[in-house]
Amino acid sequence: MAVKFKIKKGDKVKVIAGDDKGKIAEVLQVLPKTSQVVVAGCKVVKKAVKPTDKNPKGGFASIEKPLHISNVEKVED
Repeated sequence: MAVKFKIKKGDKVKVIAGDDKGKIAEVLQVLPKTSQVVVAGCKVVKKAVKPTDKNPKGGFASIEKPLHISNVEKVED
């Protein structure tokens, strides 16, 4: 049975734990199987990317990693 969360894609949330504590941002993705959310601009890491046809130079890409849903709280607009 799937778990239901009160936080959905597009909601404004406040990060209450971790390195980005205090940031208010929008939810980009909800991952119900792992109880995690991806928040814009939070937990950003650099990832090495190989050269491809779309990106011939390769290099580094900044991506957002998921946070556990217990580390964010919904903010009312």
